[in-house]
Amino acid sequence: MNGILFDLDGVFYVGDQAIPGAAETLDWVRQRHIPHCFLTNTSSKSRDALVTKLSRLGLAADARHILTPPVAASSWIGQHLAGSIVLFVPDDTEAEFAQLDLLDRETQEPVAAVVVGDLGDGWDFTTLNQAFRLLMQQPSPRLIALGMTRYWRAPDGLRLDVAPFVHALQHASGITPVVLGKPSVDFYNSALEMIGCEAEQSVMVGDDIRGDIAAAQAAGVRGLLVHTGKFQASDLAVGITPDGHLASIAELPDWWAGLPGRIGLGPR
Repeated sequence: MNGILFDLDGVFYVGDQAIPGAAETLDWVRQRHIPHCFLTNTSSKSRDALVTKLSRLGLAADARHILTPPVAASSWIGQHLAGSIVLFVPDDTEAEFAQLDLLDRETQEPVAAVVVGDLGDGWDFTTLNQAFRLLMQQPSPRLIALGMTRYWRAPDGLRLDVAPFVHALQHASGITPVVLGKPSVDFYNSALEMIGCEAEQSVMVGDDIRGDIAAAQAAGVRGLLVHTGKFQASDLAVGITPDGHLASIAELPDWWAGLPGRIGLGPR
């Protein structure tokens, strides 16, 4: 194993609390110069905001090692679309799209794309309906989904993420979304390019049995499921088999040292 892809929320922290041992594991990764990046579906914060949060939690990181759906979406739109776009993302995330032609959500002009991220409490009927109306324009714009995470664990419990709102818009408009984030295989391939490692040489560490484990395996990457964050015991009964289990990210160095015999992993 040469490279590591890390989820962030639920793996290194939950809410505003770092997972015990997370900082020490990150230090271990750096001391051994293991190629790595943080592959997160967070669309409510910019990379700079994530770096600030990680620093506040004692987790040193830099924006170059973070791949988020807004970053991937901004790049994809710049390469594939011409025209204005409308963002349904938090204000902080808009910075990742600054180089594109942006219009207000209330615009009546034709748009090339409607970008949907995790608005959290910003979603209401009026906002969702405005996104729908934009999608019903002719010619039809693209529906860009910043990941397809179903839910996440906040300090007060589970919360809906972006996927339910994208599904609602897809169902109403009939437009198939372009997914730029987990579980897209292209998103994983972009992360592998960042760290310069082949899929079979890499492992994904995450708390989401579908978006992290199944999606990584679909991209040819082994998936390690941490039993923190959004993990629930029922995840083990959905027909997806992780390549390994960690009680928390703190166990990663021991797992790594035991490859391949201690946990019985053979070639995929």
